[in-house]
This record gives sequence, C-alpha cells and structure tokens, in this order.
Amino acid sequence: MRSHLLNDTTAEQYRRSVTEGVERVAAKIATTDRPFTGVTVDALSPRIDEIDLDKPLHDTAAVLDELEDVYLRDAVYFHHPRYLAHLNCPVVIPAVLGEAVLSAVNSSLDTWDQSAGGTLIERKLIDWTTARIGLGPAADGVFTSGGTQSNLQALLLAREEAKTEDFADLRVFASEVSHFSVKKSAKLLGLGPDAVVSIPVDHDKRMQTVALARELERCKENGLVPMAVVATGGTTDFGSIDPLPEIAELCEQYGVWMHVDAAYGCGLLASLKYRDRIDGIERADSVTVDYHKSFFQPVSSSAVLVRDAATLRHATYHAEYLNPRRMVQERIPNQVDKSLQTTRRFDALKLWMTLRVMGADGIGQLFDEVCDLAAEGWNLLAADPRFDVVVQPSLSTLVFRYIPAAVTDPAEIDRANLYARKAIFASGDAVVAGTKVAGRHYLKFTLLNPETTAADIAAVLDLIAGHAEQYLGESLDRAS
Repeated sequence: MRSHLLNDTTAEQYRRSVTEGVERVAAKIATTDRPFTGVTVDALSPRIDEIDLDKPLHDTAAVLDELEDVYLRDAVYFHHPRYLAHLNCPVVIPAVLGEAVLSAVNSSLDTWDQSAGGTLIERKLIDWTTARIGLGPAADGVFTSGGTQSNLQALLLAREEAKTEDFADLRVFASEVSHFSVKKSAKLLGLGPDAVVSIPVDHDKRMQTVALARELERCKENGLVPMAVVATGGTTDFGSIDPLPEIAELCEQYGVWMHVDAAYGCGLLASLKYRDRIDGIERADSVTVDYHKSFFQPVSSSAVLVRDAATLRHATYHAEYLNPRRMVQERIPNQVDKSLQTTRRFDALKLWMTLRVMGADGIGQLFDEVCDLAAEGWNLLAADPRFDVVVQPSLSTLVFRYIPAAVTDPAEIDRANLYARKAIFASGDAVVAGTKVAGRHYLKFTLLNPETTAADIAAVLDLIAGHAEQYLGESLDRAS
C-alpha cells in the first residue's frame, strides 16, 4: 500500500493518475451540453448504495469509470451558461492549477513551520485586499472557509470589543434581507434570542438608515448595548448594497462596530466600472469577502478583514506544541493566532495564481460583464408582460416571477412558479433558484458566468413561461 503514498518514488505514478483524472474532467466539461442531467435522488441513491467501500477496485481507471457513473455524469456544472441559480461561479484555470498544487503539497496554514512561504503569500493577499478596501495601515485578516465563518469571526470580535459581561444586553442590527449567518452567529456566540434586530429595507432592498437610527436610539434608551451593525454589500437574494456611508456615520455616532458582509459584492473591489457602488466599505471595522463568489475561485476561498489588527487577539489561543507565546516575541508568523480554525488549507494560493496570471483587472472585467448582463436581463424582464421583476440589479441578481394574464389567485401563481422551477431542474435544461418576496414565491437568476448571454436569459424565461402555462392548463383541466 505504500505505493499509493505521494513521495519521491511515486512521482511518476502521481503524474499519470492526476493526468488521467484531469483528462476525464476536461472531456466531460468539453461535452456537457446542459447544466444538469435531471437525475432524481431515487435514481442516483441506489447506484451509490450498492458500492462496497470495503472492496476497493485497485485500479485508477476503474475508479474513474465508477466516478463517471456516480458523480461526473450527474454533477451540477456551474460552468454551463444556463446555470443561473445560486452564488456559484465558474472558476478560472489559474485557480484550478493552484488547487492542484496546494492539494499535492498539502501545506497547513496554521503555523510557520508547516507552511513557510504559504504563510507569507496568504499575508500578502490579505494586505492586498485590505488595501483594495481602504482599511488603512493597521488592517489585517485571515482566510476562512466561507462567508458564514467570516461573519461569525467578525461578530465574535465585535462582541469582545463591546466590553460587557452580560451578553443578554447585546444587540446586533442587520437588514431584514441580510444573510442567515448573522442570526446563526448570534446564537453560536451565546447572545440572547432577541439579540438580532431586523431593520426594514426600502424598495431597492437596502437597509433603511432612518429605521436603523431609530433602533440604535431605542437601544440606548433601554440601557442595552449596541454590539454591531451588519451592513450587506450584496445580499444573497437581491444583490442589494446597503447605504454604507450613511451606516458608517451612524456607527460612528453611536460608537458601534460596523461589519460589512461583502461576500457577494467583493467583486466590485476589482471592478473597472462599478467600484463606486461599494463606497463606504473603507469605514468598516470588519469585512467579509468571498473570493469563491465573485473572484471566480474554486470553493473555498474567503477571508475576514479587520481595520485594527489588534482586535484579532480575541481569536488567539496558545498551545505549547503548536504556537507557544514565545513565538510572538520571536516574530514567528503563525496564522493560527488569528483564525478560528487550526488545520487550514492553503486556499490563498488559488487567488495568488489568479492574480499573477490574470491580474486584478482581469477579474474585474469578468465581474463587470456579469453586472452588465444583469442590466440586460432587467430590461428583458421589465419589457415582458409575462413577468414581474422586483429590483433593478446593483450586482448580478434578478428576482422575478411569472404572472399569467388569465389567473389572479396569488396562491395559484405561486404554485405555477414553483412548478416551473422544479420542471426546469428535472429537465436539466437550466437551473434557476427561488425565494420569497412579501410571502409570495419568486424565481431568481444569479448571473456569475460571463459566458451567459441575453439570449440564454430569454430562452430560460421562455422555458419558465412554458412550464408555468403547462401547469396552469393542467390545473384548469383538473378543476373542470
């Protein structure tokens, strides 16, 4: 079994095996003509259930054949231009190359003596990102597993900086369309059930700063402690960007930690055209960025950034076997001192490879293209009497629903839209997402693929209308 260990004696076997795997994936991507096969849970589960993991195949080719049957054939392919559902982006080749390198070398980014150059590369990328944001010379941060972890760590720091022992008095303010991880983080941090105060949004799904000011004042009057305001730089459902400058003013006035969840909108940091849409982010105390959303990186690649590096001490613990205190005096850079994780992948390498091959402008151009595409999609929807579209996009998300001319029952329209989404997914012709607006079911395009065209959007809209009309026709037949 030692023949399977990657070392100096097996380097050639490693090359052959990885090459064979890459060729299979490349062939699959080159010939995939739709984002999904439409396979069902009931159809796929038996194929996986019948595999006996205690009986290995002992042959790479045979395992890849099996993998084709249980995974590659039926995977959801985000690179396809008619994958329009969630915040999943197609990935750039330099980042995939970085993934191959980091997996093989297998550095762990917790301590210097496990990563060396990897530590310095990650730190360089953190400095690059904080400079793009404008957080100032004292800024720092660390890579994380994703936006949820980044938000959790940011709110942990905010909780500690609030300097109160009674967590029941702490309040976090976030818009009613902020990410669910805000409430989840509050629970994990031991805050009370009423800790997160939901702030209403305006017509464009942006936090109402008048309402925020009112709630901050009420918090102060009631003797409670405002712990943090979470502003969103690109909401998951709408891509809406809260009014960051106005929120920053209120945070300064009330002495509140300002966190910006820019997991989605961080692509604007590289934008050549729309950077001003996220102005005000430079005044944040902490920021979440997800490179694996709008920097076209493979999952996972995320970071939490802070204005004041000293606040990261709240996540610091020392273990004699790993990062003893003496290392601080010796100026040995251990990233575990800043992180909620211990063992941690060298995910920063993917972004490093991307910047070194494409440059930031290359990333920004791709993100600008999907923002432009969303504007085209908005025009299509606004001009199409079959659809009601909710918000003009600030990023690359469109939320809409099919409205039949002859049906007025909102519940029946809900069912028609739900049916259309499920039918399209089952066909594999496209993948779209869904959400609720004012209690009603809507559909959602999250446009993160520069290869998607306005013609693709129009074609999928026709598919949605066709499936919805089919459902309504069958519904009328059943009722008659």
